[in-house]
Amino acid sequence: QVQLVESGGGSVQTGGSLSLSCTLSRYTYNTYSLAWFRQSPGKEREGVAILDSKGFTGYAGSVKGRFTISEDNAKKTLYLQMDNLKPEDTAMYYCAVIFRILPRGTNLEERNYSYFGQGTQVTVSA
Repeated sequence: QVQLVESGGGSVQTGGSLSLSCTLSRYTYNTYSLAWFRQSPGKEREGVAILDSKGFTGYAGSVKGRFTISEDNAKKTLYLQMDNLKPEDTAMYYCAVIFRILPRGTNLEERNYSYFGQGTQVTVSA
């Protein structure tokens, strides 16, 4: 059973930055898609950023140019650098993994991922 543990959430003011981390345990696959999702109260969980083992990265339009997804394979850790944060970025952030390459156009869909972490809260005040 793969376990994902997020960290790095917190509270910042508009325009601030946060860096999230997600550590994967029992993870030995070479083919994967890793993603960050977020969910605000009363809203569905939405895909934010994706990175796969072929080196592809992709972003939701609402965060493109402000968020950066990256990984450290040796540390089995996924990162999300969030800059120029806005109040609408306030949400619980989750990392997720599936051990295959997802087609573009589907790789930010929640239903395609097998494992999710417990989440870390990000709050951006005006």
